[in-house]
Order: sequence, then C-alpha cells, then structure tokens
Amino acid sequence: MLSDSYAGRSVLITGGTGSFGRTVARRLLEQEVGEIRILSRDEEKQDAMRHAFTDSRLRFYVGDVRDPGSVERAVKNVDFVFHAAALKQVPSCEFFPMEAVRTNVIGTENVVRASDHAGVSSVVCLSTDKAVYPVNAMGMSKALMEKVAQSFGLNNRGAETIVSCVRYGNVMYSRGSVIPLFLEQLRAGRNLTVTNPAMTRFMMSLGDSVDLVDFAFHQAAQGDLFIKKASACTIGDLAQAMINLFRPEARIEVIGTRHAEKLSEALASREELSRATDMGEYFRIQADARDLNYSLFVDEGDTSLNEYADYDSHTVPRLSVAEVEQMLKGLPEIRAELASAARNGVSSP
Repeated sequence: MLSDSYAGRSVLITGGTGSFGRTVARRLLEQEVGEIRILSRDEEKQDAMRHAFTDSRLRFYVGDVRDPGSVERAVKNVDFVFHAAALKQVPSCEFFPMEAVRTNVIGTENVVRASDHAGVSSVVCLSTDKAVYPVNAMGMSKALMEKVAQSFGLNNRGAETIVSCVRYGNVMYSRGSVIPLFLEQLRAGRNLTVTNPAMTRFMMSLGDSVDLVDFAFHQAAQGDLFIKKASACTIGDLAQAMINLFRPEARIEVIGTRHAEKLSEALASREELSRATDMGEYFRIQADARDLNYSLFVDEGDTSLNEYADYDSHTVPRLSVAEVEQMLKGLPEIRAELASAARNGVSSP
C-alpha cells in the first residue's frame, strides 16, 4: 500500500506503459493523486492503457527520454518522478550497446536535469541487480545510470531536488520476464525451455517493487541507493514450480546460456554493504560523498571491507520448489490463470 502523501500531487512516470508503470499508476489512483503523467514512445500502449484505466487524472505524453524537450514538457509542474524508462533486454543491448547508452544513461541525465530545472521534489531512478559487477551492456548502462543519478548530488549539494535510486532483481510476471514465457509454453502444450537450471535469481513481485520505490521517496537523502532484501531460487526450480501448478506432465529442456547471462546476480557488492545502513526490509547505501580534493595516498583505507560478502543470489536463503509455488500463487496473474483452468475443467494442484 502506498502512503497517502501523493494525494493531490502531480507524478510523472517515464516508461509508464510498462508493467511497473501500470502497477504504480493503479496504486496512485487509489491514493487520490492529483495527476499522473505517462511519458513513453509507444502510442499504441498508451491508448491501451487509457482505455484500461478510464481515469481523467491520467495524462499521456508521447515522447522519448532521449529527447530533452520531451522530458521538459512532461516534467513541468510535477512534484515526483518515477524514472522507469529503460532498455532492459540483455541480448538486444549486447547487439546495440549504444542504444542502451542513449536510453539508460543519456536519458537519465535528461530526466535528472529537467527535474532539477522544474523544481521537482524527488526523483527515483529504477535500476537492476545486473548493475552490480556488470558483464553485459545492459548492466553496464544501468551501472552508469546509477552514477549519473548519484553525481547530481555530488555536484549540486544544495539542490532542492532529491535524486535517488532503487535496485532490484527479477520482477515476477513483468513484461519480458520468464514467467509469462513459461506460461505461454505450457498453454501451447510445449515443454519449458531453460537456459541453465542452476542459475539463481532474486525474486520480487511488482507490488514489492512499488513498495521499494515508495520507501525511497520518503526516506532518501541526496544520492541514496535502496535495495529490498530478497530470497532467490534457481531457474530450474522456478520452471518446476510452474510445471507443478499448470501441467505436471511437461518437462524441462535445457537450451544453453544466452548472450552475456551470469550464473548468479548480486543486489549489492561487499564494498557497498560496508557503508550501508540496515533498515529492516531494506538496505540504504549512501553515495561516496568525498570530493575530488582528497589525497589518494593520505586517506585511510576501509578495513571493514573484510567483514562483508556480496549480497548474491547464490548465497542468500534459497527458496524450495514448494516455496516458489506459494510465491507464484500470490501473483494476481497466476491466480487468474489457475481459476481459468479450473473453470475449463483442467485440474491444477
């Protein structure tokens, strides 16, 4: 549940026609928000969202975060900005890395600059666990996105606009995620294709991702990065849980690792955790606030680094297949699919 501080306020969601944008928009409308602006490139998705929501508080801006003018028009007289626009697919970013830079890095710079000029109270930028020790273009561009966001505070210490980041892992049933793909394969009577069953990933619901961003809006100081603690599971166990729920006779077919995939992901590095504050469900990681005048050879090092390990999907508590099933059953989309299967006479556990 979002806090009530958005009542009567104006909110901009970049990339707002995506899974996150639609989820946070629905929650904001329940909180009597004054206005929600959706900035995105795809007018077809905007039209679909307009018809799905039918709420006059929702306004749509066709534009691109790559274009400063688009952002400046959309952010005028806005109180809060959820910056979700991004290129997220690992393989496509591998083939077109400069496109990832233009959207994820330069686009973020445009959003931050325009928000500062417009007097926005707070900007929260959405990042990913792939930004930690990145090995692919998508993760590298997201890591740079975080640096762009944090550099605003380093260079504008008295700024009224607070710019922060949140970082999370796989959002279950978001567009482009593996769960809808698994469901489509099972509906079609096919086996599930898995790249590497031993891969581990953090699991998070769309609702959890919205709660994380809401927490950042209310807790962030300049340059802060927030992470929600999460459990992880293997991709093989996730596939088996889907099979158990929908078609027990299906099998798992291993097809091999895709472009630039990692065996595990980290939500935070040990270097970050050494300066993090444990806030219960969340970690708050403050930006390194040193300026360029410190001495490389005089400053003391940080011996506490030896006390920390990465917050990695291979080492955090591992969900069993049964626990993954329960987590899946908590998703509205999965519950709807199970109910539909029951109505059609298809038995499900």
